[in-house]
Amino acid sequence: MQTATTPTSRRNDAPLATLTTKRTDYASILRTYSTDEAAAVLKVKPQTLRAAVCRDGAYFGVCPQKARNRFLVWDAAAIDALLNGEVA
Repeated sequence: MQTATTPTSRRNDAPLATLTTKRTDYASILRTYSTDEAAAVLKVKPQTLRAAVCRDGAYFGVCPQKARNRFLVWDAAAIDALLNGEVA
């Protein structure tokens, strides 16, 4: 009898995506992160950030802004402060 296996992308021990692209657009000048970039910096899944914003309106005190294209942008200074253990 075979045991059921969970796809790797849904398991908790799946490796997190790494940020490999260099930002050269206008958003990098304003020092903001996309949700995927902020998640890579914080070493969490992007859905963790989206779920926290949906539930609480913020992720550990960091509130994202909604861009014109409906995506969330995160202040890089606030994300870096959260990463360093400072209060956001």
